[in-house]
Amino acid sequence: MKKVLITGANKSIGFETAKVLLKKGYYVYLGSRDLQNGVTAIEKLHKEGLKNVEVIQLDVTSEESVKKARTEIGNKTGVLDVLINNAGINGGWPQAALEASIEQFKNVFETNVYGVARVTQAFIDLLRKAEQPRIVNVSSSGCSLTLHCDPNWKYYTHKAAVYPASKAALNMYTINLAYELKDTSFKVNAVCPGFVATDFNGHRGTGTVQEAADRISKYAMIDQNGPTGKFIAEEHNPDTGECPW
Repeated sequence: MKKVLITGANKSIGFETAKVLLKKGYYVYLGSRDLQNGVTAIEKLHKEGLKNVEVIQLDVTSEESVKKARTEIGNKTGVLDVLINNAGINGGWPQAALEASIEQFKNVFETNVYGVARVTQAFIDLLRKAEQPRIVNVSSSGCSLTLHCDPNWKYYTHKAAVYPASKAALNMYTINLAYELKDTSFKVNAVCPGFVATDFNGHRGTGTVQEAADRISKYAMIDQNGPTGKFIAEEHNPDTGECPW
């Protein structure tokens, strides 16, 4: 049975992704910053008959928490097949370039960029032991530099200085990570779940968490013919799935 760790999986897109992968036969380590919230999420999954799941207390902004999670999972399994770096924050609003506080930038980058690097580096040894390891970094088409420079893009006026900058940095981390692992069986991609109605955006999104979970899960399960080092946003580009950086 393949094993997957999903950060920030106690609710919303992460939770739905866990549900999809459980139904596909994966064993899920459900990462949750707040342990009780994770326990509640597990109980919901159990009620749906999804049993191959356990909560792992995991705060991606804490070196100590990540190390404890690595030890805990390492005591349970010698192999991790999939890592989905889903945990993220938006940093609050407004985010005007001339008004956003430095603390906003620090807090968002701590979770969305440093947290991803911290977790990935902590678990890379377990991932290397898998036959076909996969890493999915949850990104956003809203961080595309190319799209944000295009006045014809439908979200051109939806500017924010903090959150998109963090996801653009995450994309660069993804490119480098994929490059470093290019001669292995790893597949590493940045995947946009779409503009989804969640607490994250005040439920202003037009997509569903189920659609988002299907998109993320797809790239967690790709075979050796699948892409690596790509920025995927199927909502933006239904034909090829690729999004301009």
